[in-house]
Amino acid sequence: MTDWCDFNDAQQQPSFDLIPKGTLARVRMTLKPGGFDDPAQGWTGGYATQSFETGSVYLAAEFVVLEGEYAKRKLWSNIGLHSPKGPAWGQMGRSFVRAVLNSARNVHPQDMSPQAAAARRIQGFHELDGIEFAARIDIEKDGRGELKNVIRNAVEPDHPDYARLMGLPPKNPGSGSTGAPAAATPPRTTPPVNPHPPAVPGKPAWAQ
Repeated sequence: MTDWCDFNDAQQQPSFDLIPKGTLARVRMTLKPGGFDDPAQGWTGGYATQSFETGSVYLAAEFVVLEGEYAKRKLWSNIGLHSPKGPAWGQMGRSFVRAVLNSARNVHPQDMSPQAAAARRIQGFHELDGIEFAARIDIEKDGRGELKNVIRNAVEPDHPDYARLMGLPPKNPGSGSTGAPAAATPPRTTPPVNPHPPAVPGKPAWAQ
């Protein structure tokens, strides 16, 4: 029975030291619904958030490190969808999501085959909620000037550490890394289950 007068047997609080800048890790991303939809933009399901202060629209993402020294550590970042200041923030968000899909679905960034193109399409933000991919952890200052860990880059299949991070067989020596077709071997984890089943049973929508 827990004694709320004696705390000698309480666990020590976990360390909140920053994860070193540049650390690579496999992570799971979940989205915190903000309730903002714009069907014309493809923003449905209530996943997007609009800032009352700036009018910007973004996805509030939480990342959990899945393995290694920093397993179970959580990080938070926003994925830009729209900014009243211009298109740059939204373009950065699109680039990030493209890299996340490449990483999660094992598609080389230079692969322009029909299969690769299909893998970079989603039916909605629900396909990003729970997706697992390899990431590079960074450090930046928050609004109060304090340092925090963030994720701004996904590690794609052309990175030398990608296979190790995703638990894939090592690449054959001399096989090269540019212009490769979409890999036939999927990463250890798969994208979240689509609530709208694809036409072919057992096949994800992007692989149709």
